[in-house]
Amino acid sequence: MRRLIPPTAALLGFAAIWQLAANAKTNSQVLPAPSRVISSGWADRSDLLANTLPTLGATLLGFALAMVLAFSLSILIDRWAFARGTVMPLMVISQTLPIVVLAPLMVLWFGFGLLPKLILVVLVTFFPLVVSLVEGYATSDPDAGALFRSTGAGWWRTFRGLRLPSALPSFFTGLRIAVTYAVVATVFAEYAGSEHGLGIYMQVAKNSFRTDLVLAAVIVTSVLTLLLFLLTHLAEWAAIPWRRAENRQWDGPR
Repeated sequence: MRRLIPPTAALLGFAAIWQLAANAKTNSQVLPAPSRVISSGWADRSDLLANTLPTLGATLLGFALAMVLAFSLSILIDRWAFARGTVMPLMVISQTLPIVVLAPLMVLWFGFGLLPKLILVVLVTFFPLVVSLVEGYATSDPDAGALFRSTGAGWWRTFRGLRLPSALPSFFTGLRIAVTYAVVATVFAEYAGSEHGLGIYMQVAKNSFRTDLVLAAVIVTSVLTLLLFLLTHLAEWAAIPWRRAENRQWDGPR
């Protein structure tokens, strides 16, 4: 709970500055106060919720596909050395493609349905997942690897019992980086063209000069990202029990 005090205080300070700046500005349509943003979002909560659920669903499905692709590529790279020199450069090139250009193209090629959102989320999020896994595999203890081989363990058994557990701490670091981009990628794809979602909600509100509703949707997007970020910590806590034991050991009496 003590860790929540500094960010909460900073958030409240930012909201107070925003409120003062909005009160000092005569045109509330340009810069609505946070109190008005919250009240407008609450008044339009049914429509906001109806557009939040498709965004969340597309984000979770796209992120799940990104993790499947990331694990598959990381195993390929770890298993065969030539794959590192072949696949890694292509992945780096995929990250140089600007999302501003990709989102409209995805909508143009694949329509206004779910598919362009999934592709965009996968493209944006899979790279940090692959890199964190590959780097994590490399941290496995060579002596432990020699012990596995001395017992006749094959590659898969060594990977499952040694290399994959060694990569989990690094993987969750990459997971937290990737998840912060997942919701934004979905919203951007929806903004470029969609039938439902927070992105199209923002576009309609902007075209109606409802800045308060645009900012309400932005707040919902931030909350979704924060919740997914916290879920990665819970998943790490459940998946790496030995890290909890290490933390208890370090946090013990001095």
